[in-house]
Amino acid sequence: MASVVLSEAEKLYIVHGVQEDLRVDGRGCEDYRCAEVETDVVSNTSGSARVKLGETDILVGIKAEMGTPKLEKPDEGYLEFFVDCSSNSPELEGRGGEELGTDIANTLYRVFSCENSLDLKSLCINPKEHCWVLYVDVLLLECGGNIFDAISIAVKAALFNTRIPKVRVLEDEEGTKEIELSDDPYDCIRLNVDEVPCIVTLSKIGYRHVVDATLQEEACSLASLLISVTSKGAITSMKKVGKGSLDPESIFEMMETGQRVGKSLHIALQKILDEEERLGTSRPKVGFLG
Repeated sequence: MASVVLSEAEKLYIVHGVQEDLRVDGRGCEDYRCAEVETDVVSNTSGSARVKLGETDILVGIKAEMGTPKLEKPDEGYLEFFVDCSSNSPELEGRGGEELGTDIANTLYRVFSCENSLDLKSLCINPKEHCWVLYVDVLLLECGGNIFDAISIAVKAALFNTRIPKVRVLEDEEGTKEIELSDDPYDCIRLNVDEVPCIVTLSKIGYRHVVDATLQEEACSLASLLISVTSKGAITSMKKVGKGSLDPESIFEMMETGQRVGKSLHIALQKILDEEERLGTSRPKVGFLG
């Protein structure tokens, strides 16, 4: 993961500020940086979104393709995650970027392994034979800290934007089944993302923890806790990262903070997504993809 080199004086300045609930950029310990969310930014996808969280820039594209259901779940579709860490950081070139991409993909699989996160049965076309497979491509354009949270926000926004064509299964007199795809672009199904979790990363700095850490703050943190939280505040998974340790009391405090912050994050994100949906094609597009 991209990192910065800080002097001991700089680290001490950041740590002391966190203890006083005053971070270098003026935020409190539980405040996120300003986030920009834009959906429907890539034309040749079923759904897409771009999220800028501070200096972190994420692009997600989703392609719906027909496939065969998995043997263990014959009446469900499924998701496949691919992560490309092509940011301009030298540390993310070659093997370093591949390892980070694999780690992010595995984390996303774990987050979406919860049964209620997404209605995968709605992706089934014909049990045991045909289903929709959602290929989720994540592109890390710029790494400015807290990439897991930004990616989870972008994935949820892209899933919200995803439109899957409606299909009909036709059967002739001989029992042969054919699939008829609707030609009407408006005749599609939408995914219910109400229960899709977002990741809240809490970084332990000194005796306190912060959300949405910058690269400088990540350099001062020896341990972080990744918590996936639903819109109702339910925790679906946790993962500890970093070389340092976390005592049980700190973990419980971080879990409480993650639930509280996660609920607020979902509310703010849903408000943005609903506004974009309301504006439709009349909304102004920004950024280099506009």
